[in-house]
Amino acid sequence: MRTSRLTTTAFWSLLVVSVFNALSAIAGGIAILATDGLGMPSSMLAGGPFTTFTWPGLILLVVVGGSQTLAAVLLIARRPSALLWSAVAGFGMMIWIFVETGIIRGLSWLQVVYFATGALQVILVLALLGVAGWLPRVSPGIRSTP
Repeated sequence: MRTSRLTTTAFWSLLVVSVFNALSAIAGGIAILATDGLGMPSSMLAGGPFTTFTWPGLILLVVVGGSQTLAAVLLIARRPSALLWSAVAGFGMMIWIFVETGIIRGLSWLQVVYFATGALQVILVLALLGVAGWLPRVSPGIRSTP
């Protein structure tokens, strides 16, 4: 089946956003761990489940960065589960930001950006699945066999 230019654009946009989120989460997680919070005061964690930035750094690195990396790798490999993992990674990013803003009881422009990139991933997955009527229901180049 021939894919439309719009479908191809949506697929490559999803891949770019996934790679961006993966690199950001991995770099952010490592930086938080290496600097014990990137200079943020530990008082930001008061009232939350963490007393240091170790667990948040590990969660950002392993869970958020790992799911984003897995999504990107599966998209590159054109695996059937790529769209599922892209949606999981997008929702994971949004949940991470939502919980983070609740714990620190604040909001920065970076959190808005990363919440938006997570939402964009989910929107692109829905579009590629044909939920949007203007986009053909195809998974561009994603094979159904391993």
